[in-house]
Amino acid sequence: MNQIEMNLKEAFAEAASQIFGIELDANVIELSLPKDKAHGDYASNVAMKYAKKAGMKPREAAEKIAALFNAEKAGAERLEIAGPGFLNVFMKHDSLQGVIRKVLDKNEKYGWSDHGKGMKYCLEYVSANPTGDLHPGHARGAAAGDSTARLMKMAGYDVTREYYINDAGNQINNMALSLQARYLQACGKEAEMPKDGYYAEDLVNIAARIREEIGDKYADTDKTESLAYFRKYGLQAEIAKLKADLQEFRVEFDVWTSEQSVRDRGLVEKALNQLKEEGYTYERDGALFLRTTTFGDDKDRVLVKSDGSYTYLMPDIAYHLDKLDRGFDALVDFFGADHHGYVPRLKAAIQALGYPADKLSVDIIQMARMIKDGEEFKLSKRSGKAVALRDLLDEAGVDAVRYFFASRAADTQMDFDLDMAKKQSNENPVYYAQYAHARMCSVLEKGAGISFADNYEMITTEKEMTLLKLMNEFEQTVADAADSRAPHRMVNYIARFAQAFHSYYNETRIVDPDQPELTAQRLALIEACRITMKNALGSIGVSAPSHM
Repeated sequence: MNQIEMNLKEAFAEAASQIFGIELDANVIELSLPKDKAHGDYASNVAMKYAKKAGMKPREAAEKIAALFNAEKAGAERLEIAGPGFLNVFMKHDSLQGVIRKVLDKNEKYGWSDHGKGMKYCLEYVSANPTGDLHPGHARGAAAGDSTARLMKMAGYDVTREYYINDAGNQINNMALSLQARYLQACGKEAEMPKDGYYAEDLVNIAARIREEIGDKYADTDKTESLAYFRKYGLQAEIAKLKADLQEFRVEFDVWTSEQSVRDRGLVEKALNQLKEEGYTYERDGALFLRTTTFGDDKDRVLVKSDGSYTYLMPDIAYHLDKLDRGFDALVDFFGADHHGYVPRLKAAIQALGYPADKLSVDIIQMARMIKDGEEFKLSKRSGKAVALRDLLDEAGVDAVRYFFASRAADTQMDFDLDMAKKQSNENPVYYAQYAHARMCSVLEKGAGISFADNYEMITTEKEMTLLKLMNEFEQTVADAADSRAPHRMVNYIARFAQAFHSYYNETRIVDPDQPELTAQRLALIEACRITMKNALGSIGVSAPSHM
């Protein structure tokens, strides 16, 4: 929380505690920003919230609080009572002007804090099967996960970004069989695609590359003998492509964990033995079940099938146990909406292993409908008709895709309007935000050679006060967006900040040769705005261009 708001809350808490005869902590005091500037810079509902318990009318309580309110400590010019008991605060200009120096001093670290106190979080997101191109559905999860990780790091959390590679199981076998068939076709052989094969163009391209490298080496060999080669080659090629596409999307990972490595290291057996020791497993019809109903699941789940093979759930439990064994305070998984039903059984497994349910959180990512020319793109990885992420980036650009996906709560449906994302006008919200930063840079270029002022007593207009209050909000906005894992809160902030700056820019002569002192102070304000906007855009993986 910024110092201005903390001072206000403490002043309200001290006055209210005396009036109501209870000990109020400053953190329970709620502050809001009035939309109408005539209602002050901040407002509190403390009188209305606690008056009834003290046997008072809200307006009466507000008057008593106002009489005891320490305006000097709060940096307030005056306090006004409005409506049924709102307390509206009008701040002294110098209380807000100090934010300029704070921003200039912290520069690229403005907005960073120790709010999270170094708590260790593991965020796992995307984790798409390496069987084809990433599509916009994966992109929304990548944008949500990466933006959340950026915000949490800024807010003082110790964040590890992790990708779980599903490189074991039937889907990988089908990918290998599909690649083998495409290779044989490239060699001029008759070859049928498997029943659940992958028809996307990328496997055709990979098969052509294999043919160039090894010729007809496996054209006439036994398919069973050569399948391991296609499995290994296909996996390496698909994972390399995944990494390249994600890097272009500005999404990086600290850890890449292979499901096959989880199996090879004996972690599945370790987890299974632990579940047995805890007494949460039982056998029925030759299969081994986990008592997930004990923890609220709608039915118990199979861990080991009657043929001795593991279900998908078992290695997934082992993977989560491995993350917990690595010492994380909390785990967060980002799942697509089609995995919603998987959440209760996974949380049940965490509890069966002896951990509290809230040790694991799962954020659901809804699919985004891709709209172009008023029509929807249909997405299907196996059919080969998918819109690839790289094609989307080529058409709309990384910034627009990142901004648009971050602009809505990830668990809500959204339409991605490709035509809007490509517009170079103020109708496009990302263009509007980036243009604000470019304008700030333009003003600073115009004032090149003029030193920034060290005091800001001439920064007093209503629109300047609005900019100062918005900049003052930034650190708390980062913390709130991080705590709630809601990057769209930052997008909302960016939109408000951009609108406030454009409004100020359009009616203010910032560089005025006839007023050198005012110019020096306003240039310092603009530099503080530029730093804040750049850091805000960066927190959701969007660039801050200096020219547009």
